[in-house]
Amino acid sequence: MAKNDAILSLYESVSVITDQMLQAAQMGDWDQLVDLETRCSEHVEALMRHEPPNLPSGEGRAAKVRFIQKILDADRQIRDLVQPWMVQLGAMINSSGTQRKLVQAYGAPAR
Repeated sequence: MAKNDAILSLYESVSVITDQMLQAAQMGDWDQLVDLETRCSEHVEALMRHEPPNLPSGEGRAAKVRFIQKILDADRQIRDLVQPWMVQLGAMINSSGTQRKLVQAYGAPAR
């Protein structure tokens, strides 16, 4: 039973961190989002290493399902917020790459 409590605690931690990630994305705090994503990944890795193969029953199962649903909802909202930023970042990188290729091909612009 203690192991199931520890696993549920990890799920709860992931849920809390994904809520914090969503807040960071909503504020456009991309550095904080990256830091939180690293923490979240560490918790998920711990879950993968320690979660028993048999599912908890009763309240434990219901709690696990609630945490997973909350995590997935926050993840969807984060992706919706991050996607436009990623497109903009990709455009800036491509523009930089094109500019660099032009400079390499034709030299630096005269001033």
